[in-house]
Amino acid sequence: MVKIGDIELKNQIIAAPLAGISNPVYREIMHDYGAGLVVSEMISDKALHYQNTKTQDMCRISEGEHPVALQLFGCDPVTMAEAAEYLTKNTNCDMIDINMGCPVQKVVKAHSGSYLMQTPELAYEVMRAVVTHTDRPVTVKMRAGWDNNHINCVEIAKLAEKAGVSAVAVHGRTRGQQYTGHSNNAYIKAVKDAVNIPVIGNGDIRTPQDAKRMLEETGCDAIMIGRGLLGRPFFLQEVDAYLNGGTYVEPDYNEKLDLAYHYAEKLCEYEGERNGISMMRGMAGWYIAGLPHASEYKNRLSSISSLREMKEIIEEYRELIKNFMEKQ
Repeated sequence: MVKIGDIELKNQIIAAPLAGISNPVYREIMHDYGAGLVVSEMISDKALHYQNTKTQDMCRISEGEHPVALQLFGCDPVTMAEAAEYLTKNTNCDMIDINMGCPVQKVVKAHSGSYLMQTPELAYEVMRAVVTHTDRPVTVKMRAGWDNNHINCVEIAKLAEKAGVSAVAVHGRTRGQQYTGHSNNAYIKAVKDAVNIPVIGNGDIRTPQDAKRMLEETGCDAIMIGRGLLGRPFFLQEVDAYLNGGTYVEPDYNEKLDLAYHYAEKLCEYEGERNGISMMRGMAGWYIAGLPHASEYKNRLSSISSLREMKEIIEEYRELIKNFMEKQ
């Protein structure tokens, strides 16, 4: 069993943080489908410093999502320490994660995310500041390096261990790759061979076989899945069954449609109907991918204006699929 600090995970499968997506609704659903740990979208240390209410709202945690890590991003050891103190005093998060992997230009331009991999000394100061200002285990999510000419994940991982970090997650791409090309498991293995803290492998896990391959090739302690879970939290169950010799039954169209509507309902409860539906417009298509006539209904769901309208479209779609299946 994987143990991060004093927190024991029920399995080796972690739901990765996804900006704009990994709110409490998403995280609780991932937990319900079997994630051993869920991680929030990134939270700005500066925004917490300036008491931004929207950012403070991002720190909310629901009862049904533990264990959960709240992820911070920033580059100033002082404000990162303040942010760690804030999360410790004002939330019941189980861990605090430091983002040193985000490749997005806006974040990098602010000298945060994967930018910190270019400045190992500053990265160490940031990690040490967070570790010494919380009683929760601290983890770090990083990339292989800045680009192919600057692969330094081993160096950063060693500094993380020295700083008192409890685990590191390594994405096998460089910042320069963004999300293109392929994730390289060799970088994850190099980190695993170099440190004594748990190492979490991340990148290109789209099938259960990918998950097993990463564990076997790298020796990593756990795996982290991000985009592979969009619209299919049941992939967590599929991976767990494959890794442990269990049985997995693919959900039928009814379960997928129920899940889409359930997610929308929960989003509306959390965000209010206007914001919840606005968010759901861009997500509904993920849940019906692969179903008959999905393209048509994805377009219709992308322009919904209310939860009631979504319900009507879902039920119409359910009847269409039922008739389609009966004719096969």
